[in-house]
Amino acid sequence: MSDDFHDFFDENTHWVEHGTAAPAGNASEPPRPPKSRKEMRQRRAQRQRKRFSGIIIAIVVVALIAGGGYFGFTKLMAWRDSRSQSTTANVADYPGPGYGEVEFTVDDGQSAAEVAQNLVEADVIKSAAAFTSVVGANDITLYPGTFTLKKHMAATDVVDVLSDSKQASGFLEVRPGERANDVIEAAAKLSGIDKSEFDKLVDDKGKGILPTEAGGSFEGWFEPGTYNVKSMTSAKDVLKAMVDKRIAKLDDLGVPSGKERERVMIIASIAEAEVNKADYYAKVTRVIENRLEQGMTLGMDSTVAYGNNVKPAQVTTAMTQDDSNPYNTYKISGLPPTPISNPGDSAIKAAMEPEEGDWLYFCTVNLDTGETKFATTAEEHDKNVAELRQWQADHQD
Repeated sequence: MSDDFHDFFDENTHWVEHGTAAPAGNASEPPRPPKSRKEMRQRRAQRQRKRFSGIIIAIVVVALIAGGGYFGFTKLMAWRDSRSQSTTANVADYPGPGYGEVEFTVDDGQSAAEVAQNLVEADVIKSAAAFTSVVGANDITLYPGTFTLKKHMAATDVVDVLSDSKQASGFLEVRPGERANDVIEAAAKLSGIDKSEFDKLVDDKGKGILPTEAGGSFEGWFEPGTYNVKSMTSAKDVLKAMVDKRIAKLDDLGVPSGKERERVMIIASIAEAEVNKADYYAKVTRVIENRLEQGMTLGMDSTVAYGNNVKPAQVTTAMTQDDSNPYNTYKISGLPPTPISNPGDSAIKAAMEPEEGDWLYFCTVNLDTGETKFATTAEEHDKNVAELRQWQADHQD
């Protein structure tokens, strides 16, 4: 009776929420009397069959979707693999190892596609695709420089060479603290351009290359960095590349223009030459400013050495007494006429913003570590010099 009773209400009861309309039809008509138990059992069985059929249909649909997706996925992967194999098979490539000799240059910033096209034009590889596919598949880094290759090489062999920076040549490395004549000599050697072509530009005071504030001297006006001089066709191109990059860097650093810019460069070059630690640069530039303010000579071995074209360690007492040397800051007050090297960023920043202090002297007391001590009085400085002399005595061969 309980099942029959619930079946009756499932079939015939209409729930009406408060405030909503009643079902269509005669709202006052009472519910129909219960059907026979047989009929109610039949209807209940029918509902169960419908419910079961719905579940089966849902399962079948999900299965078909999953099966179809897997089938489609496997077909897609098979198509991709076959396409990849077909593409690989169609990429033209030389078997290698090749013959002859080719000087090939990779410029800084060139893409793999650009390098590949140049390799094809040089008849080093058979197709650009053979090269770029190897680079892309292995996430290879190609280095700038001039490399020695062969004609008709296998693409993988070419990639091995161009991804090895040790095999690159023709790139000039300009380091902070280097002198202009050393940079020019190296540039001539690496570029293959006759040194006399560079000398002409130096003798002509860098006309058309140097800014006015340089005063016709290249010293200090070569920006430290790497330059592909092998790819440049003239001495002017080489020197202009380094000077232009220096000017751009000075602008970025906010170095004042005109005479003040040259002054900053001179002070920075002395700091670069006198100590080998960036931590000391701002103290050295403060010493220079303090001595200039008090009318003292700078007394820097580095400037005397520059004027004599020797290293600071080779400065002699006679050199410090030679007042014919315009760079002898023991005898001549004020700054030297030009920078004495190519200062780096840290030294330039130190020249613009010297550290606060009243130091008038400094002395490197350990030539191995570069330890440098600063002093405000001559007596204190003499003690530091004595410490240096003792260190030199202890480390004589």
